[in-house]
Amino acid sequence: MKDYYDILGVPKDASQDEIKKAFYKLAHKYHPDKGGDAEKFKEINEAYQVLSDPEKRVQYDKFGTSFEGAAPGGQGFSGFNWQNINFDDAFGSPFSNFGDNFGEDFDFGDIFSEFFGGSARPKRKTSTQNKGRDLEITTEITLEEAAFGTRKEISFKTYLVCDHCHGKGYEPNSEVRVCPQCKGEGVVREARRTMLGTFTQIIECPKCHGRGKIPEKPCQVCGGDGRYYATKTVMVDIPQGVRQGETIKIKGEGEAGILGAPNGDLYLKINLKPHPVFERKGDDLYLTLDISFPEAALGTEKEIKTLDKKTLILRIPPGTDSGEIFRLRGKGIKHFNTLGFGDLYITIKVTTPKNLSRRAKELLEELKKELD
Repeated sequence: MKDYYDILGVPKDASQDEIKKAFYKLAHKYHPDKGGDAEKFKEINEAYQVLSDPEKRVQYDKFGTSFEGAAPGGQGFSGFNWQNINFDDAFGSPFSNFGDNFGEDFDFGDIFSEFFGGSARPKRKTSTQNKGRDLEITTEITLEEAAFGTRKEISFKTYLVCDHCHGKGYEPNSEVRVCPQCKGEGVVREARRTMLGTFTQIIECPKCHGRGKIPEKPCQVCGGDGRYYATKTVMVDIPQGVRQGETIKIKGEGEAGILGAPNGDLYLKINLKPHPVFERKGDDLYLTLDISFPEAALGTEKEIKTLDKKTLILRIPPGTDSGEIFRLRGKGIKHFNTLGFGDLYITIKVTTPKNLSRRAKELLEELKKELD
């Protein structure tokens, strides 16, 4: 029996990411186009096709390489193990009333589908079923990029359409043909012997995996799926005013579908980097301005650099207390998808000098007496 884990060089409890990494490392090493061993490459691809599919992997762990002949479980009653049922306990008699033909081919899946209104018969896989998954990734942007919008390059790992076979799954100049095992149906009937007789199940065709067709010559790069795992780079427009935690949908930029099926979508979650000067709350900006005690007492003017690098003059009146807040209307972040801007709030912080000269102390003493 082939040990697929040993072929890929991974432990039996390996994660899907570990299996993918091991496969692409070995595929790169043994690829025939790069002078590698074609038979070894085929063996590696066979192992990956099983272990990368959670359902196939479970069946392989149970049955080994003979799992293709076993029912895959799956949906409905067609994958149910009837041998686990005690029919005598369940029905009171060993089916003596079913007649003489009970021991011949009998499809329990069809019977139960009539009772429960569902279909136990697997169907040939469609383009929708082969569609790539939606992906969500997080990207960090600066406060300036969020405020004014930007165009950003995003890179991530996913399945890409195979550029060797253009997503078809078979070698150029070859074709696909009707699966000889299921005759294009995508499903086959499987007979199982039990102590009660032989029962028939309708299962997904193990040769074409429910597609009804198989490539004459599977693509040597992608192994016949029409896609491979690599780094994808997309350019994304970050809209002006986007907020922390918001998600941008980029249609069709997710995982590539199998055999040319539609791609999934990409969801880009926004994470804002901390800013050294400004704090954002909604679409308003906040900053703290340090001034000296004389400036607070006598009043002053201060230059303020806004987020867009423009300079404003803030007039601070005499007698301003530490903690007072000044509001500059419309100097915050543009509202997302609506007109208008937030505001800029400036909090005054009066600083106390630590090292005073003798003359400064004398002046403060005189001021203290004056205020008393």
